[in-house]
Amino acid sequence: MTPRPSEEAREALRAARERTSADSEPAAGATPDRRAAPGTAARRPERPADRERRPADAAREALRRAVRSRRGRASAAGDVGDSGAPVGENAGASGERDPAGAPPAVSPAVGDAPPDEPPGDAAAAARHGGGNAADRPAQRPGDIAREALRSAREEALRARAEAEVRERRAEPRRQRTPAPAPRVPRTTRGDRAAGDRAREAREPLTEAFRTPSPADGPGQEPAAGGSGDPGTPGSPGTPRDTAPATAPRTPAAPLTAPHAVPRSMAAPARDGDLRRTFPAFPPRASDGAGFAETWWGNAWVTALEEGALDAARLARGRGYAEQGHVDAITVTPGLVLAYVRGSRPRPYRVQVRLRTFRDADWERFLDAAADRPGHIAALLDKEMPQTLADCGAPLLPGPGDLDPRCSCPDSGHPCKHAAALCYQTARLLDADPFVLLLLRGRGEREVIDALSRLSAARAARAAQDREPELLPGVRAAEALAPRGLPPLPSPLPPPAHPGQPPVYPASPGGPDPFALDQLATDAAARAHALLTTGRDPVGGLTLWQDAVRLAAARPGSGLTAATRALYSSLATAAGRTPAELARAVAAWRQGGRAGLAVLEEPWDPPAGRFDRARPLLLAADLPAFRPRRNRLTHPRGHVQLRLGRDHLWYAYESEPGRDDWWPRGTPDPDPVGALTGLDAPGGA
Repeated sequence: MTPRPSEEAREALRAARERTSADSEPAAGATPDRRAAPGTAARRPERPADRERRPADAAREALRRAVRSRRGRASAAGDVGDSGAPVGENAGASGERDPAGAPPAVSPAVGDAPPDEPPGDAAAAARHGGGNAADRPAQRPGDIAREALRSAREEALRARAEAEVRERRAEPRRQRTPAPAPRVPRTTRGDRAAGDRAREAREPLTEAFRTPSPADGPGQEPAAGGSGDPGTPGSPGTPRDTAPATAPRTPAAPLTAPHAVPRSMAAPARDGDLRRTFPAFPPRASDGAGFAETWWGNAWVTALEEGALDAARLARGRGYAEQGHVDAITVTPGLVLAYVRGSRPRPYRVQVRLRTFRDADWERFLDAAADRPGHIAALLDKEMPQTLADCGAPLLPGPGDLDPRCSCPDSGHPCKHAAALCYQTARLLDADPFVLLLLRGRGEREVIDALSRLSAARAARAAQDREPELLPGVRAAEALAPRGLPPLPSPLPPPAHPGQPPVYPASPGGPDPFALDQLATDAAARAHALLTTGRDPVGGLTLWQDAVRLAAARPGSGLTAATRALYSSLATAAGRTPAELARAVAAWRQGGRAGLAVLEEPWDPPAGRFDRARPLLLAADLPAFRPRRNRLTHPRGHVQLRLGRDHLWYAYESEPGRDDWWPRGTPDPDPVGALTGLDAPGGA
């Protein structure tokens, strides 16, 4: 029978170990006195026969027995049966002894011992002819190896846990009494030699077999990713057993060093217009709400969930995405690529493919987007209107449009790793909708440039269409040729007075016919003044001054039933009250624009006319008026004279002691003349 590759690997391992042991025997025999020195007697390790065999030793013996039984099954099965000799003797006769001259490998009784029985007890039972071992059903060598390796791993885990407990207990003591300097553990030459042999033994066994997990039974396949060490030194009679007695308490070294997974497997340095790499999203809390935040991100998630065949894989993929298992995401036309961490140390390579647009699809999409300039502005603001996603070509994927692919052995559609990438792509679309355009075949710069060109061309065509038709041209020589022009006709004589506006009938809910008539009359008067004088008399008025002028032009005095509505509307338009408007109307009627300025703008007149007014008032048998700025007030407080900027005196009256001044009389250059006509200005 042709040996399998794993058997050849084990045979090569055993031959290498025998050669290593044979090379070390002369050196060990050349210095017997040095090893037997009294000073080193305390450090001499225990002999293999003085301590209990470890499970790893039983595993190695079981593997050797499996190889011998497979090779001798075809050729020496008859000889063994006829001679009746134990298998251990045949093995010893074939020359397969341990490197250091130790006794031959264990007998079949040892190999067939149950996993919970120590190998030494099984061997003793075989030597004393234990018949019950022959009565029990024979176990397969692979089952025995798995049980032994499982025991070895459990022992290593216990030793590691005990070491951690001891380290935690010793930590407070180290803090209370700090050591002067860290000490390196002392090692002996035998320890180093044993470590070298262990490394040499582990290298060929890297891919020979896997360590079974505790949950695997004898008939199950060993669990992947086990941490057992079939190459741990400890077979009886070999130089490897010269390690100190505390060797089983140290954690077993792994078969191979774990693959060094980089922090990110993306290559953002290779990005360009058609390749963009986005950093990994941080983990997020699972709140049970929608995974995406925008309507186009939710549409992507809907396409994923409606095209999936297994809801459980989607749930696990969403959990991977929320826990941050998805590495940096690379987006190219028609492809989303990322590495997703699963249950194994090395991440899986996941792809999600989407059909790109043809040139005709892009033309329809760009034409529809360029028709509405708001779409371009929305894209620049990282927004996507729903009308843009449905115009021209279907921009968002539908159920079944996403084609996920993963390097994991799961054949689900999609697997949990691809689902995690799709969920993270939805978050990517939330942040930048141009990713969807890149998936359809064109980058952000190319799309914006195309939309800008189309918009500019359409705007130019629209402006050209709006231009009026060209008039027939005139030659410059004809236009500039000197010629005599007829004189202008004489203007018509202006009318003597503005005409009356037509009567506007009153209607319920319509404008006030009186107010409308007043506005029309005022417009006619202004037009007549502009026609006759060439100047608009009210062109330089402010809103408030114009409102006062309109109210003053209305017949009547004060707030009456006829003028209350007009005063209220004009005061509201100017931001004043009707009472203020009525006082301003009185000032306007007293002196026009200058009279309104005297009412509202006090000022400091220069010396001269203002100073000569008081002697003139005293000469007219009037009491001495109190001066303040441009005002002279009667001692009783009921009459006041105000000097305007036009050097005219304006008379005002008020109730005594109320300071409520209203314009009265007619402006006059003489202060005494301005008081003429007022009621008893010189009384008391």
